[in-house]
Parts: sequence; structure tokens; C-alpha cells
Amino acid sequence: MPRAATPRPADVASSDWLRLDHQLCFALYSASLAMTKLYKPLLEPLGLTYPQYLVLLVLWEADGITVSQLGERLALDSGTLTPLLKRLEAAGLLQRLRDSADERRVLLQLSAAGRQLRARAAAVPAAVACASGCELDELQQLTTRLKTLRDQLQANPIPTAA
Repeated sequence: MPRAATPRPADVASSDWLRLDHQLCFALYSASLAMTKLYKPLLEPLGLTYPQYLVLLVLWEADGITVSQLGERLALDSGTLTPLLKRLEAAGLLQRLRDSADERRVLLQLSAAGRQLRARAAAVPAAVACASGCELDELQQLTTRLKTLRDQLQANPIPTAA
């Protein structure tokens, strides 16, 4: 996909640059809030919060990973993950185990209940897709574009303010 030219302040009236509706950050922020609000009633019957659901999504893909690997996958630090994992362990959905080969590493293992919850959670993505009003290919394109945007933002230095 060709990269669009970077807009310059001369291309847009200076008053327009600071309009809330022109801010990508606000569009992403408000969409994120709406998405999290949408998930709440879908996850409540499963006994999960949205962050717990994200953890389980990763573990359903790759059970037995380390806390560090989970943190990398979710872009969360161990200070954020530890209480989240403790609550999931207390709920009987996973176990945190010290790696016998390296005591510094903590492995995450789904319990039988954690594995069984996957079947009940299978309806969640379809409900979200339906609520979006988008076709599946539109959702895939949007997801791909957002991942690309995230990667570009992480790779590029922060521009200095004028």
C-alpha cells in the first residue's frame, strides 16, 4: 500500500488542525471506549473482564507460554499482568507455574475450566462483528490497517512540537 504524503500545516487551515473531529487520536480513543463498552455485557456471563478475555485469547492460541511472552503479545508489563493473572488463577481458569529449567520464568497453563470456557466465548466475536455493521472483509481490512498504524507509530520517532 503506497504511503500517503504527510500533511503539512500549510495544507490545512491552522484552526482545522485542532478540531476534535479531525484528531485521529480521539477517533481511536472513542472507538476503543465504544468497543470496550460493547464487550462488557458479552463477557459478564463468562465471568470475565475485557483484559481477562484478552489474556485468555492469547492462551487459547498458545497455552504454556511465559508471562513475558504474554506481556509482549498484549503490550502489557508484568506490573499490569500480575494482578490480572492472580484473579484468573483465583477463578480457576489458569495456573502460574515456575519453569523447572529456569526458576525466574513463570509459565501460564490453562486449567480444564479455562480450556472449556473457550467454547462459551466462541459467540463473542460474531456478536461484535454483527454490532459493527461491517462485512467480515471490511473488519479484516480495518484490523490490518490498525495493526499497520500501530507498528508505524511504534517504529517512528515522536515529532517535536512546533
